[in-house]
Amino acid sequence: MAYNKELAVRVKKLFARRAHASEKTMFGGVGYLLNGNMCIGVWKEFLIARVGPDEYDAALARPGARKFDITGRVMPGWVMVENGFVDDDALREWTHLAIRYVKALPKKPDKSGK
Repeated sequence: MAYNKELAVRVKKLFARRAHASEKTMFGGVGYLLNGNMCIGVWKEFLIARVGPDEYDAALARPGARKFDITGRVMPGWVMVENGFVDDDALREWTHLAIRYVKALPKKPDKSGK
């Protein structure tokens, strides 16, 4: 199953304006990176958000959210959100939550070593 391209376009519009943002296809979906760190993405019909350990339980309690597990191994600090729960307001909230966490991570050098 291909990823939801409409959702990916919506994420890209919110995310791509940021400095040091990039897009990468991965795992049959698309991911959006900030400073080289994976931040938010789309896989199948799900929004994937990296919220970090401090916001994890609260994020899981939100409508449509569940643990990120596409391989049989849960990835703590990441949540999957069913597309039906990702209206424009929710998408902005999830995107800002993920960006807030990822901005605090150390910047990864790009492939040229910068």
